[in-house]
Amino acid sequence: MPSARPSPRVVLAVLAAAVGSFSLLQSLVAPVLPTIEHELHTSASAVTWVLTAWLLSAAVATPLLGRVGDMAGKERTLVAALAAVAVGLLLAAVAPNLPVLLLGRVVQGLGGAVFAVSFGILRDEFPAARVSSAVGVLSAVIAAGGGLGMVLAGPIVSLLGWRWLFWIPLVAVVAVAVVGRRVLPVSSSRTPVRVNWTAALLLSGWLVALLVGVTEANSWGWGSLPVLGLLAVATVLLATWVRVELRSATPLIDMRMMRIPAVWTTNLAALLFGGAMFGVYAFLPLLLQLPRATGFGLGESLTTAGLIMLPLLATMSLAGVVSGRVAQAVGLKAQLVGASLVGVVGCALLALFHSGAAPVAAAGALLGVAFGLAYAALASLVVQAVPPSQTGAASGMSTNIRTIGGALGTAVIGSVVTSSAGPTGLPTEAGFTDAFWLLAGASLVAALLALLVPATRRRPSLAPEPESTAVAAPVPAASR
Repeated sequence: MPSARPSPRVVLAVLAAAVGSFSLLQSLVAPVLPTIEHELHTSASAVTWVLTAWLLSAAVATPLLGRVGDMAGKERTLVAALAAVAVGLLLAAVAPNLPVLLLGRVVQGLGGAVFAVSFGILRDEFPAARVSSAVGVLSAVIAAGGGLGMVLAGPIVSLLGWRWLFWIPLVAVVAVAVVGRRVLPVSSSRTPVRVNWTAALLLSGWLVALLVGVTEANSWGWGSLPVLGLLAVATVLLATWVRVELRSATPLIDMRMMRIPAVWTTNLAALLFGGAMFGVYAFLPLLLQLPRATGFGLGESLTTAGLIMLPLLATMSLAGVVSGRVAQAVGLKAQLVGASLVGVVGCALLALFHSGAAPVAAAGALLGVAFGLAYAALASLVVQAVPPSQTGAASGMSTNIRTIGGALGTAVIGSVVTSSAGPTGLPTEAGFTDAFWLLAGASLVAALLALLVPATRRRPSLAPEPESTAVAAPVPAASR
């Protein structure tokens, strides 16, 4: 335990290390899915669960452990979340097969609470005037960490092997947890809130049933009894979950707030963008690495594939930086519509022109602009639509819905890509083309939803003060 309260700069440095080490896991594994598929002797559809399982776990753990932080102390919850990440990394690093690797990824996903709790600690420890800038620093670290993972994956695997994608973050996470335990101040405010375990179980249940049904539909058949049964179970659990959340005093996702027109339209767009981003993250590197003998794959190395993805990450960060000025010039609604249409163009270009590194990089750059501007507009539109006292709940809900969208999008795109796999087990060009057209359609629907967003009167709060870390999940720099 720290003997004296550390300076805000020290607290910020520790929190930045915590969110940075965890954010690497968002994209570090995505380019390596083909390698893991080969090494663990599994299928293309099964290996996508390496990403989906992490997203699913994070979607449930973020609001749930946020509430635990309110009760037990944010600094303790942060250290516990980092410990869970470390255990998950260890499991993944030594995994002899895919099931053990997936278990490790699920445990890693529990660290999603690192984001929400870190932002809660900022609000507790920093003067009000400095909260906004501190949030910006953490957001920038989150965005940089996610982008860095795409670039570092190739060199690490080439030099050391794919298991070092977990060994290296394990060392960093353990070090941060030890320092955090010694340095971070004890929470000065604790709230005796109720943890809605029933809602958490129902949320997990309908997501798992839906994702398994969609993922296995191609191999089992869309009309097969297991798939139809899973989809029916998902529907029942979803309806029950919504009912429980509506009646709960401490919902994981506030369904009453979702009734606000600006909130539900914006969050549906967020769901689509979450699916689009993680769909691109997961399957564009696969296209780049497929052998040229397929007739459409580029046969690039893992390192080169990461470099071709770099324009997407660079433009996403740049768009996040300039998004405020864009919003001032054209308005948030127009910004979201424009970003969605840019996304349509980027996905359409990938569907039409994916036979060379240059057109793929150019299309990726457009998608980076779309994601950066859209995430910034999504965050601000939700904040504008609710009273000041609910900005934390609204932003946290939107972030969680994007995570759910990422899990759903990865499963759906994975199903489309692998649906036409030939005798070799490799995806065909038609699978990728259909997937990119599907993402273009999703972006077009997002544009239509953006047109339905009503005008708002209240200006966005630059430093919202949520009442609970459970609902204060962060918005990455590329999302502000």
